[in-house]
Amino acid sequence: MKGPLAILYSTHNRKNLLIVAFALVMAIAYVDWRTEPYVSLGFLYLFPVMVVSGFLSRKQIVVAGGLCAVLQEAFSHLPENEALVRLILSSAGYIGTGLFISELRNRHLDERRHLSELRDQTILRREAEAQLHILVESSPAAIVTIDLSGSILLANQAAQQLLAPDVGSLEGRAISSYLPALQTVVQTETTQVFRTALHCTGSRSNGEVFLAGVWFSTYTTASGPRLAAIIVDLSEDLRHREDLSLSHLLKNSRILIAAVAHEVRNLSSAMLVVHKNLSAVKELAHNEDFRALSTLIQSLERMSALELRPSAVQNAAVVDLTSVLDEFRVLIDAAYRESEMEIEWRVPESLPLVWADRYGLVQVFLNLAKNSQRAMQSMDTKRLCVTATETNNAVAIRFQDTGVGIASPHNLFRPFQSGSDATGLGLYMSRAIMRSFGGDLAYEETAQGCCFAVLLHSSVHEEPANE
Repeated sequence: MKGPLAILYSTHNRKNLLIVAFALVMAIAYVDWRTEPYVSLGFLYLFPVMVVSGFLSRKQIVVAGGLCAVLQEAFSHLPENEALVRLILSSAGYIGTGLFISELRNRHLDERRHLSELRDQTILRREAEAQLHILVESSPAAIVTIDLSGSILLANQAAQQLLAPDVGSLEGRAISSYLPALQTVVQTETTQVFRTALHCTGSRSNGEVFLAGVWFSTYTTASGPRLAAIIVDLSEDLRHREDLSLSHLLKNSRILIAAVAHEVRNLSSAMLVVHKNLSAVKELAHNEDFRALSTLIQSLERMSALELRPSAVQNAAVVDLTSVLDEFRVLIDAAYRESEMEIEWRVPESLPLVWADRYGLVQVFLNLAKNSQRAMQSMDTKRLCVTATETNNAVAIRFQDTGVGIASPHNLFRPFQSGSDATGLGLYMSRAIMRSFGGDLAYEETAQGCCFAVLLHSSVHEEPANE
């Protein structure tokens, strides 16, 4: 909205103002000329100068003021001996008045421009506050702000549902009743602003305890330090993770028991052969300890026969292989980067859905990546290439490294290998996990290093049968 000065000195009014000023100058000069001698009306020239000073530049104001001074001296019939002094003084007066009016007008315009900017900024701030309020209230995560005393200043609807679903507003209540850890943080005397996260135990107004994930930052205000926090209930994630860990622990235990049972069965068979050969010795025919040994060997053989095999029907599910590889990449990129090893990814942007167990598949990928990492430690070129290809309604994920290679490939998947790290069960269990949901793990000979192929069935076909 324009003010009166802005309207008066607008561009389309300037021509009219110049005509008015010129007419005033001519009228004043004529009246001054017609008055009796030694009587001057020169002060009237201030009015036309004031009229045009609102839109003329400083140079133009100086010219206009000087011209009015000359006209005043020419038509006032004053003594000529003081003409120069009068001309200088009147010029200074007219020019000073014009510059003063020009400065007043400029300041007025600046003030109106500043007020307009403040008004626009206020509108934008209100819009931003409204958007922020909508964002906070619609957030599924609980958001609270806390003052130095630990009192809750602001809480959105999600915070109300998380911390106090059965009571009134959280505002004004102590955060120590729900999350004591935040009370400690906000009361810590520090001038440093920091942003971090923590996991802590919280409690609801009804006494129910939950695991909270908190992301918070501190900030300072005129009233003292404040803390803003985003709170998420991690209890369900914890239960799901622990249930999943237990499930896969049991599955891997079955695979481990099967490996041990297989080796024990081989030893039992050899012991039975030796026992049978010794039974031909007549001196041992009636030996009680020898007959007891036979019973023990038979019991051991029966126990080793209980080889537990997981069912593919129970373990297999439709899995998004692309997301599994993305998750796997996040898990190993940092470790390889710290070891100054390169990972080359040759994976299409999209891969078909496959039959697998997501957690087990990630474990197999991690085992192969860590094996390659160990194999490349002493090599000059340290590079792991992960390739994904789709052929014949199946998907193959290949891990090819530049490591030391495999000396005896035929013994790779046997458990309890001599010379292996730990128990030598890594590859055996990885292949057993793959076969538990109908996949497979195979070794492929290469000119340098070694290559393992993880084989999976596409989910467009029927679920693979247990092998």
